[in-house]
Amino acid sequence: MAASVREKQTAALRRMLNLNAPPPKNSAAEPVWKVLVYDRFGQDIISPLLAVKELRDMGITLHLLLHSDRDPIPDVPAIYFVMPTEENIDRICQDLRNQLYESYYLNFISAISRSKLEDIASSALAANAVTQVTKVFDQYLNFITLEDDMFILCNQNKEHISYHAINKPDIMDTDMEAIMVTIVDSLFCFFVTLGAVPIIRCPRGNAAEMVAGKLDKKLRENLRDARNSLFTGDSMGTGQFSFQRPLFVLVDRNLDLATPLHHTWTYQALIHDVLDFHLNRVSIEETVGSEASPAGARPKKKNKKKYDLTAADKFWQKHKGSPFPEVAEAVQEELDTYRNQEEEVKRLKSIMGLEGEDEGAISMLSDNTAKLTSAVSSLPELLEKKRLIDLHTNVATAVLDHIKSRKLDVYFEYEEKLMSKSTLDKSLLDIISDPDAGTPEDKMRLFLIFYITAQVPPSEGDLEQYKRALQDTGCDLSPLNYISLWGTDPRRPSSPCLDTSHSLCLPGRLFSRVMNTGSQFVMEGVKNLVLKQHNLPVTRILDNLMDMKSNPETDDYRYFDPKMLRGSESSIPRNKNPFQEAIVFVVGGGNYIEYQNLVDYAKSRQGKRILYGCSELFNASQFIKQVGQHQYLEPDACSYWEPVEVKFLGRPQ
Repeated sequence: MAASVREKQTAALRRMLNLNAPPPKNSAAEPVWKVLVYDRFGQDIISPLLAVKELRDMGITLHLLLHSDRDPIPDVPAIYFVMPTEENIDRICQDLRNQLYESYYLNFISAISRSKLEDIASSALAANAVTQVTKVFDQYLNFITLEDDMFILCNQNKEHISYHAINKPDIMDTDMEAIMVTIVDSLFCFFVTLGAVPIIRCPRGNAAEMVAGKLDKKLRENLRDARNSLFTGDSMGTGQFSFQRPLFVLVDRNLDLATPLHHTWTYQALIHDVLDFHLNRVSIEETVGSEASPAGARPKKKNKKKYDLTAADKFWQKHKGSPFPEVAEAVQEELDTYRNQEEEVKRLKSIMGLEGEDEGAISMLSDNTAKLTSAVSSLPELLEKKRLIDLHTNVATAVLDHIKSRKLDVYFEYEEKLMSKSTLDKSLLDIISDPDAGTPEDKMRLFLIFYITAQVPPSEGDLEQYKRALQDTGCDLSPLNYISLWGTDPRRPSSPCLDTSHSLCLPGRLFSRVMNTGSQFVMEGVKNLVLKQHNLPVTRILDNLMDMKSNPETDDYRYFDPKMLRGSESSIPRNKNPFQEAIVFVVGGGNYIEYQNLVDYAKSRQGKRILYGCSELFNASQFIKQVGQHQYLEPDACSYWEPVEVKFLGRPQ
């Protein structure tokens, strides 16, 4: 099977850390010891892919930030992995002048300009260090891979390409051009690493079209020079999509404003929604118990613990896309299995009379010795299993605390009824006014979903009543003001909302059962729950384009083929066969809900390979803050893009 984008980016990093040479055939050979110097961008790219132990195995004795205080290590080679910015180039030149290392292997995350190369050359000459600059490489790795089938463009300075930055009504042309160049540069690096030239589709009249046009131009320019093209030779022969060119679908965040606001239902999405989770690392505040003292009980302390959720964690890989109740039950089952194995070891020792005996007594026994030896030999695996169980117990407990304290079960159940137009047993005003039901942000999210999915827009009087209730509970009305000021544009796709034709959320009663169990993650009835397959707007669009379906939603999408170096868009011969591989990219930011929906879709369409990417990854809290930053938008303000569509939907057919 072809390598995933995660494997290809990891292989590129390993090659770089091996001084840009093929990995040694003899794995037992002693590695060359070296220092890794990176900036924040390089750190973010490496950290989800390579653990500290893996870096040590490749001979990395130290890994340091470029702009930190670093002592000279004159007898060790240094590998630099940095963005080619003015600030970074100046610091590299300073390192050359200070003779910090024996030799320098300069690796730039994206292509460095000729003028900056000349600056480095001048500094090397002035410092008499020309022979020490051993190699200079453009690595084209300016993106972050989080999963085998998921990537984002950046974690540092993401506010520069955020939803808010792209949709500011007062943005200057020069600023928009800079945003587009940043996004296109990262996407170009992605396709170079992937080793494939895609066929590009996008809607008209928004940021996605602008990105598509610039990416098409950049790919064409690189392909025009066959001798220096980055898409020839081995890169194409070993590419992930070597048998068929992939489809690259660019969409704009404004296509679907409801999904990022929705309360989530799967494990990974819930962690991202309610906990501090980024670059595959989750941080949890754990309370340390108080201690008695003559003066009274000492205050409880809070420690922040960090856990890496990696590809090596089998429990995580199996359950990250599962509904939370199933995950809770699976954690309990894993814990019970571990305890049974632990009890078996104790039982064997007891039967053999080894309680308190020395090690020599074991060799005197035969049949039971083999059993005990087998149990003892599996101890490292058992300890690792216990570590993972503790990790997921702590993470699931933290998620559960949020479910209980914010009454998220109420929101799951209510949003499900709102979107399916079921009978509501409680009015929206009652939930908004309930001081014990959720945070002000939860209430604003719920109301925005109600506002977008309403059969008819609420009257002015009703809207004012809702606004007063929201304000009374401490809600910031900026996000609502932003969305309500935009009109409906009938030319845009059918809906910015979630597909309401299927059940999206788990019934609240299941979450109530979680609450009643305390620390025991046993939930009756979860296994009998069957979630129906549903397609979000992004998935529906992908389905139409991959299978070449005629649909009003996508018939007007633009078509770019960078390999066709001549001819207008209308004269380009189009691919007529269904695509087997596709990449979906959301300009303006994405989320784990859309990602998991695409994963589920790919599973239902065996043989299809789908990747999900976005300019930044945000949860509902981060997204609603960005939307709220448009608080000074006037109704007649000029926008760079066509108006955001806010349609009021009736009952699904």
